[in-house]
Amino acid sequence: MTLGPVHPIEEESFRRLAERVDLSALPAGDREVVARVVHATADLSFAASMRLSPGAVQAGVEALRRGAPVVADVEMVRAGLPGVTACCHLAEARQAGAGGDLTLSALAMRLAAKAHPDGAVFAVGCAPTALEQLLDLVEGGSVRPALVVGVPVGFVGASEAKGRLVATEGLEFVSNVGERGGSAVAAAVVNALWRMAR
Repeated sequence: MTLGPVHPIEEESFRRLAERVDLSALPAGDREVVARVVHATADLSFAASMRLSPGAVQAGVEALRRGAPVVADVEMVRAGLPGVTACCHLAEARQAGAGGDLTLSALAMRLAAKAHPDGAVFAVGCAPTALEQLLDLVEGGSVRPALVVGVPVGFVGASEAKGRLVATEGLEFVSNVGERGGSAVAAAVVNALWRMAR
């Protein structure tokens, strides 16, 4: 499959981005991911705050090439991934009903881990509790993601969940430092990987 022509607006946007932020110190694949995030958000701070494990890009590209599903924490992330095999388990979680301290997003991650225990790409762009639950499941050995894109947004728990992700040994990840993040960031990361995979 080949990529279609780049729209002139997109081309001009990336030209201006290159004038305003220097990403040349990053490895080529990392640079593509970070540039796509900055482009999608028009937020230059992501150029400094993004964090990628050394094998993240390769792991994500290989997973997408072999047809691994992308598991999104919310429908907004899934909707931002045209052409990618993506799913979200929030509707199932609503039907099951969360209980106790477990949020719907965390329950959806439990359901996702059961459905995709090995080799999926997990993309968390909204809920810190989804990322925390996913990391609990990883540490418990019940799920082995090919890659975790962990960029939840928020004032409560987002920074901490991302810090835990980055500190988890043996897990390939794309994340960022701080409270910023969101569905557009998660989708931008996966779309950058998908473009490289194609």
